[in-house]
Amino acid sequence: MQAPGRVILIHGASSAGKSTLARAVQAALPEPFTHLTFDHLIDSDALPRGPEWLKVRGQVFDGWHRAVAAFGASGADVIWDHIIESPAWHSDLRALLAGRDLFFIGLHCDLAELERREAARRDRKPGDAARDAAHIHAGKQYDLELRSEDGAEANASRVIAACQARRGVSGFFA
Repeated sequence: MQAPGRVILIHGASSAGKSTLARAVQAALPEPFTHLTFDHLIDSDALPRGPEWLKVRGQVFDGWHRAVAAFGASGADVIWDHIIESPAWHSDLRALLAGRDLFFIGLHCDLAELERREAARRDRKPGDAARDAAHIHAGKQYDLELRSEDGAEANASRVIAACQARRGVSGFFA
């Protein structure tokens, strides 16, 4: 039976630079890690749009959480960039990822920069970044907190060093 894979979970507001950091960490790690992000589903046009999306959003995210957990259960090492939108999601994810070697990263970004990035991307609904920034970090116990303004390469080095130096159970499960 395969041992569960490791999970590096990067959490931050929309447009905080989670995917950029995930790709930098993936490139810097000596072992292969699979980068998973909900943006892959969005970019592939796999999801319904408009009112149809609202009808299935809860089920899709529940399935997404289970799919990412299944990657780890199969033994795959994963870098997952995600926005944990609610305490209920956090609770569900704790149960799905229980017993995993998980490293939880909080990626912070100034609101003005989030809004600038959001506007430049044009694939985000205006206001999502500000909404996220106002609440998603509340009550979280991270294993490492980073500022996206420090740059992806510098932050990737910090992630790798912190992963190697860590001891004990992740703050994610606290």
